[in-house]
Amino acid sequence: MLPTDPLPLHHSWPLYESGCRFEHGRLHDLEGGLATAAGLDGSWSFDFSDQALTWSRSVYELFGMNPARSAIRSETVKLYGEESRAPMERLRSYAIRHRRGFTLDARITTLQGEKRWMRLIAAPVCQSGQVMGLHGVKQDVTVEYGR
Repeated sequence: MLPTDPLPLHHSWPLYESGCRFEHGRLHDLEGGLATAAGLDGSWSFDFSDQALTWSRSVYELFGMNPARSAIRSETVKLYGEESRAPMERLRSYAIRHRRGFTLDARITTLQGEKRWMRLIAAPVCQSGQVMGLHGVKQDVTVEYGR
């Protein structure tokens, strides 16, 4: 069954729930350092200091991108369907402003034009009370929605 709207803002959650929200457990360092995405299936991170977007191989595959080329946020955001982009940006801003995680099922189109559904689970990475970046998991959930 397709949702009538992308998941609303109430799918935001407090950071203390990170352990039960991420399939791989806590991805972030409890001391506040940025998590590394290398090697974890579906994991990603975004560092605000240098705008570096780090993806695991499966995230590149999800978007139909070449892992030899660095992912750039402004380019990948364009791959989100119109009905998913605005809620994703709204939840992202809310997560940063209020230091909360979020979960969103989003429609994307790969670079090859294939339509997919992706579950985006994200949480801010905080250091001394400041949000330094975001990290999380991106999973292909197309089978749950059909194409």
